[in-house]
Amino acid sequence: MSGALRQLFNTKKRDVDMTAGGISGHLIRFAIPLLLGNILQQLYNMVDTWVVGNYVSGEAFSAVGTVGPIINLLVGFFMGLSSGAGVVVSQYYGAHREKDVRRTVHTAMAVTFIVGVVLSIIGVLMVPTMLDLIKTPAEVRDEAAVYLNTYFSGLLGLVVYNMGAGILRSVGDSQRPFYFLALCALANTVLDLVFVLAFDMGVFGVALATILSQGVSALLVVITLMQSKNCVRFSFRGLRIHGDVLGKIVKIGLPTALQMAITSFSNIFVQSYVNYFGTAAMGGWTAYAKIDQLVMLPMQSLSLACTTFVGQNLGNGDVTRAKRGVRVALAIACGATAVIIIPIVLFAPSLVIFFNDDPEIVSFGTLFLRWLTPFYILCCVNQIYAGVLRGAGKSAATMVITLASFVGFRQLYLFITANFISNTVIPIAMGYPAGWLLCSCLMFFYYRCVKLEKGRIVT
Repeated sequence: MSGALRQLFNTKKRDVDMTAGGISGHLIRFAIPLLLGNILQQLYNMVDTWVVGNYVSGEAFSAVGTVGPIINLLVGFFMGLSSGAGVVVSQYYGAHREKDVRRTVHTAMAVTFIVGVVLSIIGVLMVPTMLDLIKTPAEVRDEAAVYLNTYFSGLLGLVVYNMGAGILRSVGDSQRPFYFLALCALANTVLDLVFVLAFDMGVFGVALATILSQGVSALLVVITLMQSKNCVRFSFRGLRIHGDVLGKIVKIGLPTALQMAITSFSNIFVQSYVNYFGTAAMGGWTAYAKIDQLVMLPMQSLSLACTTFVGQNLGNGDVTRAKRGVRVALAIACGATAVIIIPIVLFAPSLVIFFNDDPEIVSFGTLFLRWLTPFYILCCVNQIYAGVLRGAGKSAATMVITLASFVGFRQLYLFITANFISNTVIPIAMGYPAGWLLCSCLMFFYYRCVKLEKGRIVT
């Protein structure tokens, strides 16, 4: 192994003990690689649709775009599940309980291999049902089925990478998961072009490029864990499921997984209300949604940083430091989001034109951006407190609050507004900030009422 690779896989030099040192420095240094990785992830997901849209056909473009909600639902579910393992590892790591860290790592990886294979088989068998559920048009159904069947066949790489990356982040290493993601995003882009342009493989080639790239990322993260010199060191011989540890992982991870999956699924229904206003409104909403994903990234990255920070400090018994971290993270998130909001509001038309220059679409997109963007400060509150509560092992409460606000309340708001108040586009669009406001208030009050327990380890 070369010196550069040996340095990259040497985990001992990259762990971060967040129980000592400057709080803002820890949070920022941890969040920046996450932010860059999330931006890269958004670009990674856009490459497939860009390649098929420009080099295959309009039907292929629609086919890949149509299955997006299914992919997001699946990815969200497993990312939530992996967060459970990350919280347990971070708490044991902060408490310096190395034996329990090792047990958690091997339990998490064993479950990941099993779940990855099972989900892959179920996914392939359920493709026709899934396509029926999202009402896939007949003209794109065959290509959508090809993409999903191929994607599910290689699902193991995706789940292994996410679990391994979650373990590394839980001990403060957010850099190498980003490096691996950057490498695989580049590989995905190159393979997309090679398979489509050189071998004329169409949608199958694009899906194949994705699962091969995800396989590489999984391999890199496994090698990193195997080369580790500390308590997160992984070995295949050590794989076994410890029932007590699995219970703790499921207790935190399953509520988060369900929350992310159900929220993603509910967004399909929100889209149906916007679709009522015609293709121009749909186009404007699509442009808004693309920008929305980028605006959310800084606060989401800080939320993940908070989960690790709070988990380590509660595990170490330092409740005061954990609470200080909450205040610092909230201030940074609000400040960063405010800086982003201003140019978006000022240059909204130009941002929409980047995606589509149709005047009607630009008009709707500008309207959505200027009305909704200022309310992203509310998202900072619910995102940061959600990350804090997960780090404290209280993910069930965050699931209930989030689902009640983003699914239950939002659907009720949309139904009442559309049928009894004003079925016009802005009141409908304001269902998003209304849900954010309720969620932020509930998260804040729950955080103030709940007691962060000294030496808290999930039980």
